[in-house]
Parts: sequence; structure tokens; C-alpha cells
Amino acid sequence: MASEAVATARVGPVTIELTGGDITAQTGFDAVVNAANAQLMPGGGVAGAIHRAAGPGLAEECRPLAPINPGQCVITSGHLLPNPWVIHCLGPVYGMDEPAGELLAACYRGALELADQRGLASVAFPAISTGAFGYPIAEAAEVALGTVARTAPGLRRVERVRFVLSGAGALAAHRAALDRLAGPAGGTPRTAGDP
Repeated sequence: MASEAVATARVGPVTIELTGGDITAQTGFDAVVNAANAQLMPGGGVAGAIHRAAGPGLAEECRPLAPINPGQCVITSGHLLPNPWVIHCLGPVYGMDEPAGELLAACYRGALELADQRGLASVAFPAISTGAFGYPIAEAAEVALGTVARTAPGLRRVERVRFVLSGAGALAAHRAALDRLAGPAGGTPRTAGDP
């Protein structure tokens, strides 16, 4: 079952939510985003968790779509996940794939555009590139939230974007980034428990 949002903001037609929890348990979301490897195969971290939850059919569907490049996204069905779709994004390896910020932004923008093209209303993201790929969490949060905020006004179908974050540090970094962008972007930050 999907966790409750810890913080939310509205940017254009899109509600952005932050929560802790398991990316593979986001019921009620049309798509979850996989922090994929270039070959789109099971691995560690988010990719491993998504492939385990989705079952072997996901790897079979992914095989002909690989390899993908940093910043690129592809979409598959969700198989045994509670979500009909998985959007696979290859984030940059920090310090190796440059320009890292542009490549990371391309992941978030590309995933949202793919979802919008498919007529999907809701997408749940992990913190792409912040695990084994070494992207510093505070920097990644700024890129992620900023990109979603800039992309949101042009979306026609996507109405809800959730960041599913692992650990208090990731949640705090994304909450700080959300608070910073909400005012200038015209959003209204709201935290859990606010009226």
C-alpha cells in the first residue's frame, strides 16, 4: 500500500508529493520509475527491487529495448507490480557522465513526457542516481524538483507526481528543495497535518 505524503506542493496542474517507503508498493499510481542500468536488467537498489516485484517477464520485455544511454527513458508494462507501467531511466554516474545535472534532468523530464504521451495521470519516482551512481542527495533533489516544476505546466495528462524516498536524509533534502521551489514556481507547499 502506498504511504501517505509527508509534504505536498501544487505546481501548475500537478501535485508533487514526498513520502518515504517502497517504490514497488505505490498502489494507485499509473507508473513507477525504475532507476535502471544501461542493459535494463535486474541489479541492485531500485532496479533490483522493481525487477523482483515485477517478476521475470519484466526483464524479458526490457531485453530488446536495451541498451539505453544516460538521460534516456523507455516504458514497459508493470507485469506483477501494482502499477500498469514502468518507466526506466538511466541516470548519470556522478563524476563520470557529464553534464550530470542535464542528464539527470533529462531523466525526470523524459519520464514525465513519456507518461503524458501515454495518457497517464500519476507517476512515482525514486531518487534517481543517488544510490550506487553516487549523485549527492541534496544536489539531486534540487535537479529533480526543479525539473518537475519546470515540466509540470506543459503536461496535459499527468496530475500527480510522487517522490518515494529511502531514509530521513533523502526525505529532508527533497523537502528542502520542494520548499525552495514552491514559492517562485507558484506552488503552495503543504506539509502533513496542515489544515
